[in-house]
Amino acid sequence: MSTGKFHIDDNRQLTHEQQGVRGKMSKRRRAITGVILAVLIVAFCLSPQFRSIYNLPPNMRVMEGEATLFTVNFPLTMTVNQETDSSIRLSSKLPLYSPSRPVSLEPVKLGKAILEFKLLGVIPIRTVQVDVLPPLKLVPGGHSIGVVLHSQGVIVVGNSPVRSRDGQYHTPAKEAGIHVGDVILSVNGSSIQSDSQLAELIDASGRTHQPVTFLIKRAQEKLQLSVNPVICEDTKRYRIGLFVRDSAAGVGTLTFYDSDSKTYGALGHVITDSDTNQPIDCDQGKIVLATVSGIQQGKRGQPGEKIGVFIDEDQVIGDIRKNTPFGIYGKMKNNLDNSLYSEAVPVASMSQVQVGAAEILTVVDGQTIDRFQIEIQKINLQESPEGKGLVLKVTDQRLIEKTGGIVQGMSGSPILQDGKIVGAVTHVFVHDPTKGYGCFIDWMLMESGVIPQKDRKTAKRLFSLFGGFY
Repeated sequence: MSTGKFHIDDNRQLTHEQQGVRGKMSKRRRAITGVILAVLIVAFCLSPQFRSIYNLPPNMRVMEGEATLFTVNFPLTMTVNQETDSSIRLSSKLPLYSPSRPVSLEPVKLGKAILEFKLLGVIPIRTVQVDVLPPLKLVPGGHSIGVVLHSQGVIVVGNSPVRSRDGQYHTPAKEAGIHVGDVILSVNGSSIQSDSQLAELIDASGRTHQPVTFLIKRAQEKLQLSVNPVICEDTKRYRIGLFVRDSAAGVGTLTFYDSDSKTYGALGHVITDSDTNQPIDCDQGKIVLATVSGIQQGKRGQPGEKIGVFIDEDQVIGDIRKNTPFGIYGKMKNNLDNSLYSEAVPVASMSQVQVGAAEILTVVDGQTIDRFQIEIQKINLQESPEGKGLVLKVTDQRLIEKTGGIVQGMSGSPILQDGKIVGAVTHVFVHDPTKGYGCFIDWMLMESGVIPQKDRKTAKRLFSLFGGFY
């Protein structure tokens, strides 16, 4: 009997050990499963499918009547939130859970809608708001224009020591704290419009033995500084030892204009002072027609340029009201003829742009606008306004032989794809002049005011909510 009892107890002891082993194995399996799931999640987050969705901006703008194509890869799905306005429709010829399926987003009416991206159709991954706006048509540019921009105030571009009567050299402005790049807005309460006016006011203060009071703009800050001028032995005038500039001039390219409102956009990037590289605050300016008299070819490490000549500086074709990171804007006096496009063409938002063939319009000889083939190699969908949304490569052998690729003066050349304006040329790659950057037409339209006022208010609201995209 005793042996039997001992045998039963031993069996029970083995059962407890087995249960412990099974428990440890179960915990180990759960841990391994957790690790595998974590690895899969991380791998998915790093996958092209996931990155392509998170590269989308939180808000997209599309024109009524233009379709946008998405490629949705398994395990992601894309649907329209049914609780929002049904301004868009999604359609695909392949089943929901196909490994990779093209989905067409088709705007059906003006309004807003929310796109929802989900994992396996269940787990929310991303939402994108889509605003459907009225279709827009603009006349493409390509014209060579001369630009004359007068700054608000005068820009300090250098120091010029003043030799006094005792033979000593002085730099009163520098010693008082005025820096290269500062903008002098006023002197003794009088607004400054030109370098000659500044010189007269300084000399007048010196002759009364009074210090000169300056209102200076430095970046976004305004400062008040006092400077004691010194009589210059060479000029017999009171000076403070500064080089200043009150205007900038150059040649660029017109991007577009609206024949109804006369609004135009050009250059695609901000005009900066050539010495300080600081953006010029626009006080007033004008654009005139220019002719290209020659080309300095671009080479690796050395950007080329158009050699342009103003045809008649007094024959103004438009004013300049804004100098922004996306170009200059103002009003045309009269419509300009474009021999390649006699009528306005549609505008495509950034969601419409595709990698592949496109064309630019520009002048490389005289005043004749010509079209040249390019390839859009990369598209950077942007959450906030930025000038390098497109990476371009010149493929037209005629342009490469003539200019070497993209050169200075070509900034603002409109980019067209499938008969629609999609952006403008902005920069050249210094190491490869056949390549460069372009900006989306979206940002230029926002800056120009061509986008209706209500949408500009929406843009300001989205700047605060989404970090600037619109």
